[in-house]
Amino acid sequence: MTVATVAQSSMEAVRVDDDTRAWLSDLRSDGQARDAAIARLHALLLRAARFEAGRRRAALPHIRPSELDEIATEAADDALLSVLARLDDFRGLSRFTTWAYKFALLEAAVKLRKRAWQGREIPLDDDAWSGFSTGGLGPAGAAEQSELLAALQDGIASLTPHQRRVLVALAVNGVAVDVLADRLGTTRGALYKTLHDARGNLRAYLEERGF
Repeated sequence: MTVATVAQSSMEAVRVDDDTRAWLSDLRSDGQARDAAIARLHALLLRAARFEAGRRRAALPHIRPSELDEIATEAADDALLSVLARLDDFRGLSRFTTWAYKFALLEAAVKLRKRAWQGREIPLDDDAWSGFSTGGLGPAGAAEQSELLAALQDGIASLTPHQRRVLVALAVNGVAVDVLADRLGTTRGALYKTLHDARGNLRAYLEERGF
């Protein structure tokens, strides 16, 4: 049994709507029907990418509208390739257009985050800890929080250099994971694994000291 046959059986089990069946049939066909479906799909993905670009526009005032549209077009192009390569992964749990739309949203979000950090230095040190304030707390609360922050700094210092860089960049300095992956020449999955390990080690360090 082929992957496509398994996917078809799964969709039959969840009673896929007629519009979704038409999309999949046309995209898996040959000739003009497929070409027309691909053109319609690209238009859908471009609308999704432009929506995401517009939603983030206020946070990217330094990017010209024409460049935003170029990014959206590139995101739609890449999303189209991803959707076509993953047609057999579609299980019919939502409308096909809803499923495909998300590819463009993700592609646009990733490209816009990378563009926002382009030319900027990624902070990998832990200077951000000095920005945490104990203001507004009573003497006892301020002392307790200061003690916790000191323990956190010591715990971070106990991590491996790579774990420390990843934790500080992602969890403290707010660097986007795909941007950091691009700068460090690694993958999102590898960074998530490092972040998970770093958090586990830091949690254990704090628990051993009664926090």
